[in-house]
Parts: sequence; C-alpha cells; structure tokens
Amino acid sequence: MYQTDMYEGMLAETIMIPGMDGDLINAYFARPLGPGPFPGMVVIHHMPGWDEWYREATRKFAHHGFAALSPNLYFRTGHGTPEDVAVKVRAEGGVADDQAVGDIAGALTYLQSLPYLNGKIGVFGTCSGGRHAYLAACRISGFTAVVDCWGGHVVMAPKDLSPKRPVAPLDYTADLTCPLLGLFGADDHNPTPEQVALHEQELQKHGKSYEFHMYPNAGHGFFYYHRPNYRQEQAVDGWQKIFSFLERHLGTPA
Repeated sequence: MYQTDMYEGMLAETIMIPGMDGDLINAYFARPLGPGPFPGMVVIHHMPGWDEWYREATRKFAHHGFAALSPNLYFRTGHGTPEDVAVKVRAEGGVADDQAVGDIAGALTYLQSLPYLNGKIGVFGTCSGGRHAYLAACRISGFTAVVDCWGGHVVMAPKDLSPKRPVAPLDYTADLTCPLLGLFGADDHNPTPEQVALHEQELQKHGKSYEFHMYPNAGHGFFYYHRPNYRQEQAVDGWQKIFSFLERHLGTPA
C-alpha cells in the first residue's frame, strides 16, 4: 500500500563514465535515495540532442524507482546548446553505430557496478535513440528489456547504409536476447507503418518476445509535450505501457 507519509528523495547529477574505447564521456544520472535494490535503465537521447526533455525523462524513471543513466552520445562533438551540438552531429552524418554501441555498453557497465541495483537493466530511447536502443540490445549482452519509441532507420534500404551505419539494425534481430516494447505513430514517416510491419515480421521469424503498439492520429515524437507533434492521450497511454512492461521484466524497487 502507498503510504502518503513515506519518505521520498532523489539524487540527480551529471557524472563522467567510460564510453567507447575507454573515452570518458559525460552522462546524466538520477536515482531514488535509499538502499534499493533498484532496477536500472539506460536512457538514450534523440537526434535533437542530450537535452532538457531527456533530463526530465531520466528523472521520471528515477521517480518510478529506477537508477537511470543517460549518456551523452554527442560528448566528443564539443560544447554548446543541445540544439547547436545536434546540428554539428547531423552535418557529420550522425554518430557511428559502433561508437554509440560502445558508449551504451559503458553506461550498462557503470550501472552493473552499482551495489544497490537488483541486477536487471533496461534500455530506452526515442527517435534515433530508439534505433540505438534496439541496436544495443541486439549487440550487447546484459540488458533485460528494451523500449524503442519510434526509432527510425531500424529498417534500412541498401542505399541508406554508410560507413557510420554499415548494417541495418533489423539485420541484428536474430541476436536480440531480451523482450522488446515498441511504440509507434500511424502518421510517422520514419519509421513508416510499413517499416514497422517489416520489423515485426523479422521478430516473428526469429521467435522474439515483443509488443508493438501503433497509435492512430500520432506522428513522430508524440511524447514531446513542447512540440506541435505532441499527442496527450497517446503519450499518457504510451508511458503507462512502458512502466507496465518494465515492471513485468525488470521488477520494482524494494
């Protein structure tokens, strides 16, 4: 039973963690105060950058009982507002998949080292972060669940491949070792409903555990309350599905 007089507290701060090849990168870390044990969550930011929305999302996970860590995948690009840094990254063709996976692996290792975790760690991302979350869950062992919110370029045509993105994440599906939750908008152009259907077919082909939800009247980024594409009803339902999924697979804090 929820006790209205119970103590609640949270720690939230920027820290440095080892990323790809041992490079030190910064990350935003938030956790409930108390002994735990807590489930862990790696929170992967989108192409608009390591921004305020992702700070809030990291604290949201902490509020729900997770030790949450959001690594700055754009750290090597230099200083500036999230928007300015994202423009530089976009002009460079994005971050290399191997580098992103290496940084996410570093975040996973950091969480695994914490004495107050329950041993179960998920990975969450939206937009390009959803793509990176799925890619990481396929290529790194150790995640217990993955949440992909409208991750584009999971399904890729040969012409879309590049030296930084040489393999479509879809092609790693056979290596996925944990349950997947996918949330998508029916009006999205990246990924399109047709691309989501292809992703689903590949998951079924390999016998993977997954849940996909396609929201009518929602496009790309429908969680982002500060943008015109926000859809309140779909976003509220989506967050409810996320926490229900994570409670089933990662457990709840003691």
